[in-house]
Amino acid sequence: MSLSIGIVGLPNVGKSTLFNALTNNNILAANYPFATIEPNTGIVPVPDDRLNKLAKLYDTTKIIPATITFLDIAGLVAGASKGEGLGNKFLANIRQCDAIVHIVRAFHDDNVIHVSEIINPRDDIDIINTELMLADIQTIDNYVPKIQKEAKADPKKHDELEYLLEIKANLNKGIIPKFIRSIANHNLKSSLPLLTIKPVIYAFNVDEDTLVSHEKKSALTELVAPEKCIFVCAKLEDELKALSPEDSAELLESYGVVETGLLQLIHTSYDILGLQSYLTAGPLEVRAWTINKGATAPQAAGVIHGDFERGFIAAEIIDFDDLISSGSKTAARATGKLRTEGKTYVMQPNDVVEFRFNV
Repeated sequence: MSLSIGIVGLPNVGKSTLFNALTNNNILAANYPFATIEPNTGIVPVPDDRLNKLAKLYDTTKIIPATITFLDIAGLVAGASKGEGLGNKFLANIRQCDAIVHIVRAFHDDNVIHVSEIINPRDDIDIINTELMLADIQTIDNYVPKIQKEAKADPKKHDELEYLLEIKANLNKGIIPKFIRSIANHNLKSSLPLLTIKPVIYAFNVDEDTLVSHEKKSALTELVAPEKCIFVCAKLEDELKALSPEDSAELLESYGVVETGLLQLIHTSYDILGLQSYLTAGPLEVRAWTINKGATAPQAAGVIHGDFERGFIAAEIIDFDDLISSGSKTAARATGKLRTEGKTYVMQPNDVVEFRFNV
C-alpha cells in the first residue's frame, strides 16, 4: 500500500523547511510566496526497530521498511478555488494524496513575511478550509447534472444525489470538513474526489518558546479540536538533520519533546488513516507492509501481490516478540508459538507472516 501525505498551507508558513527536515532533502525554501510551484516529493522510510532485530535473527542485510511519500505542495491563497495564485494546480495536487498535513504558522519572525502581514493561526486555518469547501461545492455542482440524469434510469442513484445535496448544504453553511469526513467509507469516495473528505493533521509550526509552553499549545489546540494536531518547530527540525541520533534525542529532550516531527507525523498519519504494519522475514529479506486495520489475512497477502490474495490457502503467523524470544522459527513451532490461520483471520500489528497460496 502506497501512502501519500500532502503538506499544505499558506505561503511562508514553513512548509518547505519542514519538508526538507522530514525528508532530509534540500529544496528551495525561500522568503516569498510560491517558491514551490510543482510539488516536491520525498519518500521516507517508516522507522521500525523490529526490522533490524529480524534481520539479525535471519542473518540478512536486506531490510525494506514501509514508506510514506510526502508532497510539498504550492502555497494556497484566498481565492484559490477560483484560480487565484496557483489555486487550480494546488487543488489538483491535493486530490492525489491520502491525507493532508496542514502547516499552520504560529511563530513570529520579522525576517519571514506573511501574506496577510499578520500572524493569526485561526484566520490561516479558516482560509484553507474555506477554499477546500468552495472547491468541493464547485465539484458537486459540476457533478449533480450527471447524477440527476443517471438517477432517472437507476433509482439507487437517488441516494447518492440526496447525499451530495446534503453535503453541499452543509458546506454552504460553512460546516468544517468534520461532517464530510464521516462519509469516507461511502461510495462517494471513489466516484467524487472531494477534498474535504481527506483526513487532516494540523501541524503548528511554532518557535522554541511555544514548544515548551503547555498554555500556548493548549490555546492552539482549541482552534482545531477535536482534529488531530501536532507541534513542530521547523527551524529546530532542520537543525536535527546534522546531529547524530543520540544528540538529536538529547536536544529534543531539552525541549520536553519525545519524538521528532517525522515520527509524530508518521504515527498520527497511521492513526487517522486506520493503518498498521505487518512483517515478513527470511534469509533473503525482512520487510514491513502497510495495511488497513481490520484487514484479513487474504487482504494482507494481496498487498504483496494480487495472486497471493486470489490463491490464498493459509497464513503461518507468529507474534514478533514470541519469535525473538524463541530465537528461531523452528523453536517457535516446537513451543506452539507458530500457528496457522485461515481466510477469516484479522491481522494484528505485531504479526510476522508467511503466506501459503496456489495460483
